[in-house]
Amino acid sequence: MTSGRGNFKMALASVRNTKWRSLLTMLGVIIGIVSVVTIVGIGEGVKHQVATQADHFGKDLITVRPGKIHSAVNKQVITNSDVLFGRNSSSGLTIQDVEAVKKADHVTQVAPLGTISGLPMFDGRKIDNIQAYATGSDLASILNHKVEYGSFFTGDPNTKDVVIGANVAMKLFNERVPLGQTFVFRGQSMMVRGMFEPFHASPLSPTAGFDDAIFMPYQLADQLSNGGLQFYSILAKPTDHKQAKQAISSVQQQMDKVRGGADSDFSVLDSKSSIAIGGATVDVIATFITVVAVIALLVGGIGIMNIMLLSVTERMHEIGIRKAIGATNRQILSQFMLEAAVLSGVGGVLGVVTSFFLAWFLRTYTDYQPIITWQPVVIATLISVAVGVIFGTAPAVKAARKDPIEALRHE
Repeated sequence: MTSGRGNFKMALASVRNTKWRSLLTMLGVIIGIVSVVTIVGIGEGVKHQVATQADHFGKDLITVRPGKIHSAVNKQVITNSDVLFGRNSSSGLTIQDVEAVKKADHVTQVAPLGTISGLPMFDGRKIDNIQAYATGSDLASILNHKVEYGSFFTGDPNTKDVVIGANVAMKLFNERVPLGQTFVFRGQSMMVRGMFEPFHASPLSPTAGFDDAIFMPYQLADQLSNGGLQFYSILAKPTDHKQAKQAISSVQQQMDKVRGGADSDFSVLDSKSSIAIGGATVDVIATFITVVAVIALLVGGIGIMNIMLLSVTERMHEIGIRKAIGATNRQILSQFMLEAAVLSGVGGVLGVVTSFFLAWFLRTYTDYQPIITWQPVVIATLISVAVGVIFGTAPAVKAARKDPIEALRHE
């Protein structure tokens, strides 16, 4: 016990005596720990935010997305920037699909979502960074989001009324509530009928860009697109939440009829499936980045091994003296392995502390809300100590096997 305490004190003294060298040595471990803990924390935070937002939309939300999406249990997921509604999907849904969903039994509200290219123009100025969406009159009700000023456009296919996001008012019209203002989009004059209240969106959320968006009737958008409009999602609500399963089954049947029974190019998902797929997508991204972080840990371990080999060479005379006065190979081995463990352990602690600071910074200044749980912290710290022990073994063995006479001769 006394010998172990003495070795630990010597290890701490060695780290203190070479502060900058030790800090640079620990840098790889610190970066690896910060990366692992932060990425896992961001992943958990995003999943929580997505689940919370999905609950806000309602547990009875039905989503039709292009492409066949399998259960997350099978590890087959669609990866894109929108984990709930599937924006940026490679293929699209059509107006015929929207009409099919409307015909489904037990379905009361339907709103497609698609993007249309173009720049809005007001007072001779074209404004970029504003996205135009084609949708239906039920969108506000389906998203359970309030139109703060004015009202949403009706289901009249000939209307040229639009609804804007909160940021568009100042960007395009330079006024806070531009109800009744007209602007030009792709040569067509449109009037602002309503304005959404700000969306409190999370990263990878379907509503992340809706504050900078213009929403127009999909019939109008289809005319502007010369009949080529496609949607990345169709949202629907059942007549009663207890009839959600029957509604999903009916939507599936109606879509099969429109597509000639070929159901392999679309998916009808309930809220739980959308959340599960979103979570699986986040996990895929987090796993990939975590692998890169683990590589950083290994690089840190190699740095520890290099510095310990240098330390053995520098302290050769000390090793010879200790062996001459009776220190065993095991004692020398444990001393240098403990020093390596202290280096990586201190690096691990610094990495964890930095991770908490970084999480606070992200929560305060960005849309990300990391959730750091104890599991990744403990695992990352244990890994950091293990890295030190594993990579410190070779230098420690080299020190323990040194002949005391040869060591004493070393200058």
